[in-house]
Amino acid sequence: MTTATAPASGSRAEGRGPGLGNLMLSEWTKIRSVRSTVWSLAILVVLTLVFTALFMEMGIANWDKTDASQRAEMRLDPTGTILGSGILLSQLAVCVLGVMAIASEYSTGMIRASLLAVPRRVPVLAAKGTVFALLVLAVGEVTAFGSFFIGAPILHGKAPVALGDPGVLRAVVGCGLYLALLGLFALAVGAIIRHTAASITVVIGFVLVITPMAGLLPGSVGEHVHAWLPTQAGFMITQQHSRAGDVLGPWQGLGVLALWTAVLLAVAAVQLRRRDA
Repeated sequence: MTTATAPASGSRAEGRGPGLGNLMLSEWTKIRSVRSTVWSLAILVVLTLVFTALFMEMGIANWDKTDASQRAEMRLDPTGTILGSGILLSQLAVCVLGVMAIASEYSTGMIRASLLAVPRRVPVLAAKGTVFALLVLAVGEVTAFGSFFIGAPILHGKAPVALGDPGVLRAVVGCGLYLALLGLFALAVGAIIRHTAASITVVIGFVLVITPMAGLLPGSVGEHVHAWLPTQAGFMITQQHSRAGDVLGPWQGLGVLALWTAVLLAVAAVQLRRRDA
């Protein structure tokens, strides 16, 4: 009886594979051991802070030449102005890293080793997504708070703002949340397409081409389509105050991005279970 029971127990353990905690530790080891990822995130922080300082200094230097409506917008939402000045670079870097976090493993064949160790497969995606999102969240918060504390003193003479002002702390913290969700969005696309170059093209095209073009659609239908696209909706969280004509509020917009990301991750999970690597 004892001899017969032992293999069965071993088979069940083998079928379950390592727990989520062990998988997350493994994924963390992968990420921090890849120097290109570490250096990319470090350069992302530095360049975002540098660009924030440059754009703010340029804004102040050209203040008198700036259109009155733009000056009024900066006074209404200085936090959004500060965070928005460097966010484009952050978005692009996070999108590329999110895709590469999983698509590169398909390209090299490394994903097969992970899936052999975890027969159920979905925990691999969960661990990879969780570790990457937490890493981007930490980097995003450092970048957001750093940008604010660099930009606020520069703008102080024209558009004073403090962290304790209404909506400011939410916008700064929300910027990190936005980048983390955007990274998960890109990771989900990479998991679905499974090809690095194609996945990066799709994600960047969505962020830089489709979203701005949707803003050119006429009428209220165009406004709603544009507002409900993931990056446009999620970016609302970085605004200190809602603006005239906004379809979604800050938390509603972040919720829309979260919904898009959840749907893509669900598709990626189903595909992972049904398709061979």
